[in-house]
Amino acid sequence: MDVRRFTMTNSTAMFSNVAQEAWGHKIDSEFEDELDHDDEHNASQRSKRRIKRDFNTLPEKILLAIFSYLPHIELLRCARVCRLWHALSQNSRLWKTVFLRPEYHGLHVKNLDLFLQLIGHRFSASLQFIELPMELITADVLHELANKCPNLKYLTLDFSTAMQLHDFYDLNIFPCNLKMLCICLSEVIFLEGFMRRIYTYLSSVEILQIIGTIEKSNEAEEEVYETINISKIKAQTPNLRVINFYGIFFIDDNHIEIIASGCIHLECLALNFCTRVKGASFKTLLQRCRKLQCLLLQNTGIEDHGMLAADWGSSVVNELDISSTELSENCLVNIFERMPNLAYLAVPNCDGFTDKVLALLIDLDKLTNIRAIDLSNTVNLNHEVVFTLLKRHGRQLRGLSYAGNSKVTEQFWINTIKHLKNVKILVMGTPHGWFKKINTRIHIDQVLEACAHECQRLERLEIQWDEETLRWNENSSKFIDHIRIRCVRLQSLVLADGEYYELVRSNFERADRQRVVRTTTSDQTSIVGLLNYYNDLRFN
Repeated sequence: MDVRRFTMTNSTAMFSNVAQEAWGHKIDSEFEDELDHDDEHNASQRSKRRIKRDFNTLPEKILLAIFSYLPHIELLRCARVCRLWHALSQNSRLWKTVFLRPEYHGLHVKNLDLFLQLIGHRFSASLQFIELPMELITADVLHELANKCPNLKYLTLDFSTAMQLHDFYDLNIFPCNLKMLCICLSEVIFLEGFMRRIYTYLSSVEILQIIGTIEKSNEAEEEVYETINISKIKAQTPNLRVINFYGIFFIDDNHIEIIASGCIHLECLALNFCTRVKGASFKTLLQRCRKLQCLLLQNTGIEDHGMLAADWGSSVVNELDISSTELSENCLVNIFERMPNLAYLAVPNCDGFTDKVLALLIDLDKLTNIRAIDLSNTVNLNHEVVFTLLKRHGRQLRGLSYAGNSKVTEQFWINTIKHLKNVKILVMGTPHGWFKKINTRIHIDQVLEACAHECQRLERLEIQWDEETLRWNENSSKFIDHIRIRCVRLQSLVLADGEYYELVRSNFERADRQRVVRTTTSDQTSIVGLLNYYNDLRFN
């Protein structure tokens, strides 16, 4: 469970279900034993004493287990209730993972000196994961983490808001047992002075994430400044398995060549939104990184000649994302003929992915192991070929995204959903005004009923058809009831804002499922959670 997303308005309410079950089990077992040995009068007296017992009489182990479900902001509030709760909330076992970036639902630290004391007193040897905003990335804080938190494995350093760095001349120690290091770059600050102090402590790092400022970059700039030295980092991290370069505008094929020369253990490389990567380095990458299984290239500048030159036939790449790239149909046919079987494929907004390409994948049995596929907004892909794919391989799919085709109506999904027995993530529909306007009305009740009957493992569902396209009536509530009751694992149902959204939301809220129904304006569903390396690639 992601503690950052788990919130409630009343901190004590969060204990009710877990505490009642735990306490009820304890009392019931005791009470039954007593009835077997005592007379009716003694049983009555003990029943009265049972009522006087309260939550705090539970064993400390159970209390800590209940407290562990609380986000840290709620722990701090609970600390004000009584002495026992104050002591429990300070238990270091509840502070294994600490988020300190307020813009990402973390705690806000106002007093640096007090925070330095907490590192040793409250975090200590239990701390495994911590995120530090710019104001907390100081030599003193890093010294304390290195000295007092020997089990720290995951560290995020967020320089994204920095206009100038702290003085790191006296930084002479740094956490040396890290498994993951995430660095969020600043647009204007060069980090070499800081990095020079920590290079020698990075040999244990297996997961490296460097997050850029893609939304602030300007590709028209004549000069490109490298705010961090990739080659020096690579030289000090020989054990890298996962590399995530996200939105770094200076990353190009020369940097990929450098990585390929020394990362023989590399299993996952994500270059999403690194627009200067053209693919010329992929031949070397696949030759040297024989363990590479996952390659994510969303919104990169990859070109046909670079992809064609790579030796895909001898690679073990089975997870591929080429979303929003400009590869041609001939290029895709060539590389898919040579690639091994795919477990994950994302090709939204890829005009080169046509009927011919998908038919080739089906005919060559390249999708026999497919676990998740995203075919959204592929304008040159006919829904008849997609139906052939889903009819053959639908039962093994855990995630499917097929949105943006104006010709796909509810009849396609009614015929298709019966083949998606095991799907967990499903995205369908076409938003208003995308490419072509939909001329038919979608009978949403039939779609929900099909999902309720066939997709009972469904966890996330997004329906992108807008309010004007959907059709429903006064009996729609019973179909909403069906999907709510039968799809008990459903965590997210995303709909276009409007009257139908309000109807569905009120239905779920009456059943005390307040956070399930959401709007397409604020939430978006993706199949990326089904990547094998998803947990290693997460940031923010």
